[in-house]
Amino acid sequence: MTTSTSIEKALRDQGILPLFYHDDVQLCLSRVCTLQKAGIRVIEFTNRGPEALTNFKALVDFQKKSDQVLCLGVGTIYTAAQANIYIEAGAQFIVSPIFSLDIALRCAEKNILYIPGCMTPTEVFTASTAGCALVKLFPAHVLGAAYLKSLVELFPAVNFMPTGGIQLDPLVLKSWNQAGAVAIGLGNPLFNGITVEEELTARVKSLLELTATFTK
Repeated sequence: MTTSTSIEKALRDQGILPLFYHDDVQLCLSRVCTLQKAGIRVIEFTNRGPEALTNFKALVDFQKKSDQVLCLGVGTIYTAAQANIYIEAGAQFIVSPIFSLDIALRCAEKNILYIPGCMTPTEVFTASTAGCALVKLFPAHVLGAAYLKSLVELFPAVNFMPTGGIQLDPLVLKSWNQAGAVAIGLGNPLFNGITVEEELTARVKSLLELTATFTK
């Protein structure tokens, strides 16, 4: 049985969180299958299009038939009502671009990891006092690694996952880890330019080898 604590640990161990959305369910299934084969065990599917719920349910069906551990969460959630829908559909964790106390309370009831998006010290404090141990620093590329380092100094008990526009350059990724990131959310930069499955496999394996050297 997966819990909020076990998923957070799996995410920290993985070091990156792939996140994506696509209208094409077959592409979604293929992408998740490739990520899983490359060694990914935690994936965020974002609620960013008309087919989000339908395609997520297809991913949950794939997950149930898989012979390997796979944790599926949903991102871009703004309300407790949205969270409810996806939790009932099988979401094992919820990610937001904002902090919502209603979502935090709903996830706590279900022992589901909630990762809110925060930008300011006030938002981080509000999220942490509501019980959120892992916070998504968003938008990361606007704020920078130096900003994260300052937040870590203010909130040493909070774990941070910078997300948004982070490039795959090893030096850039290392700078985020050295600033205090326990994991890094990767969306478009992870999938841009991919034309065949083998390219994504190689890219992910290279990233996992890199993050294995990071401080956890």
